[in-house]
Amino acid sequence: MAKVILVVDDKKEIRTLLKQYLSQEGFDIRLAGDGQEALFVARQEKPDLVILDLMMPEMSGYDFIRVFSREAGTPVIILTARTDENDKVLGLELGADDYVTKPFSPRELAARVRTVLRRVEKQAYEPDILRAGNIFLDRAGHITCVGGQPVDLTPSEFELLRTLMAAPGRVFSRLELLERLQGAAYEGYERTIDVHIRNLRIKIEPDPSAPQTIETVYGAGYRFTVQD
Repeated sequence: MAKVILVVDDKKEIRTLLKQYLSQEGFDIRLAGDGQEALFVARQEKPDLVILDLMMPEMSGYDFIRVFSREAGTPVIILTARTDENDKVLGLELGADDYVTKPFSPRELAARVRTVLRRVEKQAYEPDILRAGNIFLDRAGHITCVGGQPVDLTPSEFELLRTLMAAPGRVFSRLELLERLQGAAYEGYERTIDVHIRNLRIKIEPDPSAPQTIETVYGAGYRFTVQD
């Protein structure tokens, strides 16, 4: 069965171009012209992936991610004319899986879509439940608890924690973690990982200023340490 892709952009020509190209690539395409319409379509159609513009009327792409990431773990690729690094960091921090700037190559975008979908499919074969110390993670239900209390994580924060928890004691470099979040199409924004780690520590560490669970290994990266 063809994967369903929701394309969200306020410019009709972009929607038409992507529908034509991605349909030829074997995807089943749904369209929306703004964030509000995208929420309605996504809730009805339950797409496998969302391609999302940021600057739109009614509801921006940022606001769409804020709302939709609380409802589903559907991967999101941002497609936007905004090229500032801070915009990219914010989008990824909110939970986007990749960030593509306009003008773009439809062929490259299709490749990134496949990369993200392969990563999601690969995760389907990994354990659903992870426990370490007082941290509980249910990948299938997208649930995280610390000390028995639910913790609200963005999709990127959730994936980052899952990666670290699945290999306690192993040191992951920033590039490794970036590839886990964005696949082979990453663009080298290692600062993105630092942002996610900082936010994750705020949510799961008793004292984020003196982290004991997600440790920094200077000059190497980060590792997850099981606490008694």
